[in-house]
Amino acid sequence: MSQLRLETIIMPAADLGDENPLPPIQGGGDLHAIAATSAIPDEMVQNMALGHLPNVMPYTMQDGYTRHRQDREFKTAVLENDILKATFLLELGGRLWSLLHKPSGRELLAKNNVFQPANLGLRNAWFSGGVEWNIGTIGHSPFTCAPLFAAKVEADDGTPILRMYEYERFRGTPFQIDAYLPADSPVLFVRVSIHNSTAKELPIYWWSNIAVPETAQTRVIVPTDKAFRFGYKGSGLMRIDTPSYEAQDYTYSVNIDHSADYFFDIPQGQRPYIAAFDKTGSGLVQTSTARLQGRKLFLWGKGAGGGQWQKFLSPSGCNYIEIQAGLARTQMEHLPMPAFETWSWLEAYGLVAAPATAVHGEDWSAAQTAVQHSLDTLVPEETLQAEYERSSAFAQKEPTEIWQQGSGWGALEQQRRQYSGEPSLAPAGLIFGDASLTAVQKPWLSLLQSGIFPPMPPTQAPLGYMVQAEWRDLLETAVSQPESNHWFSWYHLGIMRHYAGEQQLACAAWEQAVQATPTAWSFRVMAITAQANEQYEDAAALMAQAVQLVPDLLPLLIEYGRILIQANHADSWLAHLATLPDDLKNAGRIRLLEAQAALQLGDFARVAQFFQDEIVVPDIREGEVTLSDLWFAYHLQRIATTENCSVTPSLKNRIRREFPLPLSMDFRMTRDNECSP
Repeated sequence: MSQLRLETIIMPAADLGDENPLPPIQGGGDLHAIAATSAIPDEMVQNMALGHLPNVMPYTMQDGYTRHRQDREFKTAVLENDILKATFLLELGGRLWSLLHKPSGRELLAKNNVFQPANLGLRNAWFSGGVEWNIGTIGHSPFTCAPLFAAKVEADDGTPILRMYEYERFRGTPFQIDAYLPADSPVLFVRVSIHNSTAKELPIYWWSNIAVPETAQTRVIVPTDKAFRFGYKGSGLMRIDTPSYEAQDYTYSVNIDHSADYFFDIPQGQRPYIAAFDKTGSGLVQTSTARLQGRKLFLWGKGAGGGQWQKFLSPSGCNYIEIQAGLARTQMEHLPMPAFETWSWLEAYGLVAAPATAVHGEDWSAAQTAVQHSLDTLVPEETLQAEYERSSAFAQKEPTEIWQQGSGWGALEQQRRQYSGEPSLAPAGLIFGDASLTAVQKPWLSLLQSGIFPPMPPTQAPLGYMVQAEWRDLLETAVSQPESNHWFSWYHLGIMRHYAGEQQLACAAWEQAVQATPTAWSFRVMAITAQANEQYEDAAALMAQAVQLVPDLLPLLIEYGRILIQANHADSWLAHLATLPDDLKNAGRIRLLEAQAALQLGDFARVAQFFQDEIVVPDIREGEVTLSDLWFAYHLQRIATTENCSVTPSLKNRIRREFPLPLSMDFRMTRDNECSP
């Protein structure tokens, strides 16, 4: 018998905090940026040129979390039959948090029993464990730490289906995840559909990221003998043999010292799958219909930095690797999706077992053959394809119940399309109802219905940004009317223009906003633009005006500190710190900026205090080496000053020997980073 029900779980959790009201108009560095090489096929090179975004607008950042955790209740949906029990975190991107194989009592996923966000996601906050559904663009999903719409659907034979869906605003595409577990099925089925309901081709991205436990004997098996390796060094992709590279068998993750991605190049026509086996020759397998062609292994590596990241993400202990499945061969690619088209595929997750002697033998081909046989026994390819065809029948069925609302942006876009006579946003099975609309969409709803963009109090932190061209056209028209000619309209219009690459027009709009009503929000975007143009003095002056108007907003203070240090005004930053209340002054990122400013001024005692206090920076970014750079730069400058000597390679080598980086501060992901200073 198959069941679907709502439950709750309780686990230690950090508070996600409020969303950052400051629009992230600045571009972020991409850890996965690469240069094309002769080893990369032309089609991949073309796909890598698609879909690049200037920033994560229109989404806002989720960076208000801390490292303080207390028990919290989470809403879950549970699918269960006699063989498997699947638990989904509805408020956190619909993540498949647990997949329990009931006959053996074995948890097939790396289940993180702590919710601890860290800065690895598109919107900053991200957490490890389970299966994450990634859509939009490189860098996880904008919904990683946000609720999806959740509903119950029933197949014609009565099988219950968990439907999770949302409207993805980077591309303007609705997507849906239909998860179900037929009676007696040894695998969980997950049908994913992405709908392009626009009249233009869109760059589309999808990866299902599956965390599995990492042990000394864990081995990943895939049906290929080639892969593209990415080593987080900025050197691009390298096509290598599988399973070994440089005399190391990387299908055993513990053989690799530092973080790396291995994108497996599965031959066309080969059944796609990826599986992670323990020492007994059993473990989780993921397979799919042909559209989901990519497979990848991500590992943190056995270096100190990788170990620290694992502890940072899972303080209760959850060493893991990720086996992943995507639309393209690598995560550097977007695929062109034609207008008015739907892409869908079916994934299957379950426990697979093969002879351990084959799985862990030296003959890679024999290991693949054994796994292929076991997979074909578990869920034959014909069965999977037939199930995909069967699931098409309920993919557009309307829900019988809606259990959770997502964001109101889909409902707003649905209304805009109705007003403009455009095709419907989504099929009938995806309900973007007015019940999902909130105060965040209210100004835009007014603009649509009346042509008036209502004002907002200048002290109120704005949320709900738009960069979509159709909404910009409406706002460009509205600002010519007296009712909409105010700071709030010009502020939003400037953001839209900036996103479109029209920087001068953006600045002109923000100047209009300031003339109407000086606000911290307008001064801040002007400051960030000046900073991007390396006009640090102007940026510092503008940001000072912003902070004067809103003195207690932590994200604004952090930006102010960075700009002052860039402008070589470290003394001004330290002077401003003295005016702050203790809760702001002692925030981890503020303390780090204090130490950086102190080092710029040669105040070694103040820098040393930062290290002695063992300050934790909750939002240290994946790939960020600020802490290690500060440590080595502090000792390098201190010794050079004390001994009145020049900074030489010899001195740098001495610093590395005499002052090894404390493990608690080591977030380095590559060998290059470990060669600092």
